[in-house]
Amino acid sequence: MEKIRVGIIGAGQIVETAHLPAYMKHKAITELAAICDTNLEKAKQLADRYGIPKVYESHTEMLEQCSLDAVSVCVPNRFHAAASIAALNAGCHVLCEKPPAMNCEEALAMYEASERNGRILSFNFHYRHAEEVKTLKELIDKGTFGDIYAARVQALRRRGIPGWGSFINKELQGGGPLIDIGIHMLDTALYLMGFPEPDHVFAGAHQRIGNRPGIGLMGAWDHTGFTVEDSLFGFIRFKNGATLNLETAFALNMKEKSVMNVHLFREKAGAVLFPLQLFSESDTALTDQEFPYLKETDKWYESITDFINSCVYGRQPLYKARESVVIQRLIDALYRSSETGRPVKW
Repeated sequence: MEKIRVGIIGAGQIVETAHLPAYMKHKAITELAAICDTNLEKAKQLADRYGIPKVYESHTEMLEQCSLDAVSVCVPNRFHAAASIAALNAGCHVLCEKPPAMNCEEALAMYEASERNGRILSFNFHYRHAEEVKTLKELIDKGTFGDIYAARVQALRRRGIPGWGSFINKELQGGGPLIDIGIHMLDTALYLMGFPEPDHVFAGAHQRIGNRPGIGLMGAWDHTGFTVEDSLFGFIRFKNGATLNLETAFALNMKEKSVMNVHLFREKAGAVLFPLQLFSESDTALTDQEFPYLKETDKWYESITDFINSCVYGRQPLYKARESVVIQRLIDALYRSSETGRPVKW
């Protein structure tokens, strides 16, 4: 079998900890051919460590000079669309880090480029690959418990403002915890709910903690350069009558250090994802069901493997490009509602 030639756009932490190790585990079917980053020295360091023969300073140069089949896009959010569209136009399949883009217009342009070029465009929403999510999805698809009519989504940190990267820079990221961590749990909930069509969105955002000095559990952050929300709380009503409550924060005065979870409610049972538990009833009693033997999986590895297999074997990836347009439009609506103080109609 001929190997697919892979290029990496970006040389940051996620490349080093997730993408490169995953591709290396699939050396039988992938060849790491090139890497690029505006920080050329960092790109050279990773190239030396992983035996990548070509190093470039820009993705444009890499795509023009190096024949590639697929790329991972791992740059700040502001550059997702430009890099992905350039790669798709160059005939490459693309795995882009989340969020899809800075706004819905960019996400739509990325989707249209994938359709126009007949290339795969997927995104690293790796929570879909958690064993808890896989197990619950199977149960939901069997139709045993009825339709999901309500959900609660949480992506909360007590003092988890990243002290590195561009996570607190709105110009580079597009927002704070909603677009960084909240989008993971929101996507997971929508995936399990079957992506129902929204009807309207309402949200409120706050900047109360990140813009002043404080104790950081993820490194010290520059409070003078903090331009994103530190928390956002939202509500989504869907056209089928279902509702979703969203809570997301980099910094919130709560008991737990961190909470990443999805709660789902159906007629015959409810569920919480992490750890997976079901809450139902028998003819004589209320019942709880636990799943203590679900194995721990490397979600990042599973997500990148799914992309690789899609490219090599012509399969549809678990995350489809058209879903990115929906979730990015929801992110836009939540931010717009928080800014205007008014509901946003879909």
